[in-house]
Amino acid sequence: MKKATILVVDDDQDLLIATRILLRPNVKEVLVEHNPERLMNTLERNSIDIVMLDMNYKSAMNTGNEGLFWLSKIKSKFPRINVIMITAYGAVDLAVKSLKQGASDFIVKPWQNEQLVNVLRNIYAENSPKQKTPSDFNLREQNGIIGQSAIMEDLQYKLDKVAPTEANILVLGENGTGKDLVANAIHQRSTRSKESFVKVDVGALTETLFESELFGYKKGAFTDAREDRKGRFEHADNGTLFLDEIGNITLQQQAKLLSVLQNRSVVPLGSNQSVPVDIRLITATNVALSALADETRFRKDLIYRINTLEIQVPALRERAEDIPLLANHFLKIYNAKYHKDIIGMEPSALAKLKGYHFPGNVRELQYSIERAVIMSEHLTIHADDILFSPIERQSPSPLGADVSSHNLEEMERKAIKLAVERYNGNISKAAKELGLTRAALYRRLEKYNL
Repeated sequence: MKKATILVVDDDQDLLIATRILLRPNVKEVLVEHNPERLMNTLERNSIDIVMLDMNYKSAMNTGNEGLFWLSKIKSKFPRINVIMITAYGAVDLAVKSLKQGASDFIVKPWQNEQLVNVLRNIYAENSPKQKTPSDFNLREQNGIIGQSAIMEDLQYKLDKVAPTEANILVLGENGTGKDLVANAIHQRSTRSKESFVKVDVGALTETLFESELFGYKKGAFTDAREDRKGRFEHADNGTLFLDEIGNITLQQQAKLLSVLQNRSVVPLGSNQSVPVDIRLITATNVALSALADETRFRKDLIYRINTLEIQVPALRERAEDIPLLANHFLKIYNAKYHKDIIGMEPSALAKLKGYHFPGNVRELQYSIERAVIMSEHLTIHADDILFSPIERQSPSPLGADVSSHNLEEMERKAIKLAVERYNGNISKAAKELGLTRAALYRRLEKYNL
């Protein structure tokens, strides 16, 4: 179940905490929600495999009707999502009724932890996609994304799920991780693959160029406008528009972009006539989502527009097992480019690569292999042929993290996590140890997404 995302919906906060702690080591991600009114929105914004759904949410109404109502809503809009009904009232007729309405299984609380994990594992195994074969990975390389590590398999799995949709995608990741390749792969696997894929580095556009480049202009709109010109939005009509470095645009530029996304039309400079556009939007940034949420820097209403779904591209240091595969890929490229006949890499060279932290990510690895191919005088790449860029001297801190190990919020987060784990999710005991009220601890758990 390492690729599974589980959503637990229950109004018992202690149960949510305990279930998250139980399942976290077994699955990719555990999401929790105590208010069923927010259930459908959570499903729309996340790729969920299994929902654990409580039958009752009001103490005076233990009929199970609420659970059946939300089960019906889930199955009507997301028929492929598996739903497990949970209740403290294990009536057989209620269990049969929920199964007839599409539930995958039924479990009574309090449950045995091993029993719950087995139920989830069996349901996920029955409905999970087949394992990828080596030929699948060869096809992946045609999209430019190379890697057979678990974290890259997970990325490919996400891309396969989101690409066929029309959802706006925000691609997050450090510089050099290949966010543009991910954006292109989404386009190639989408229903718009036969149409245009238009990339714009919006972070490099000045205030004066931003509108003319994106929205186009009419002849005479400004001094050098000698003819009508379509903007990038019109060029991407019926296809995909990829706006790179979206985190670097100004608030004024954000307002103009938001208006176009809301209206689904552009007004070229020098014109009063709006032009409708039909685009699939993909954006990318190396700025952490938490930093983007600062409204002094980025409009929240624009974040919601561009971030229907988000894809996190892993840093190279998080998938070191892919380094030999990438290195040999670049070796073939630069062998051809520089007319060399290098047949491979020495084990010592591969060990040197795998032992390096690559702050510049895949881009730095690519340049390192290019230099090695140029400078090598052997039939194979030796460790001495590999030199790392002096530009990247410091290993970067995790995306969006404070570089100081004494960051107070991080220390508080760790203390809370340890206390909750020590008492197996018992909020009362954890709060007492931390010197907090239960309500205060719940607020901090929500703040730190624990």
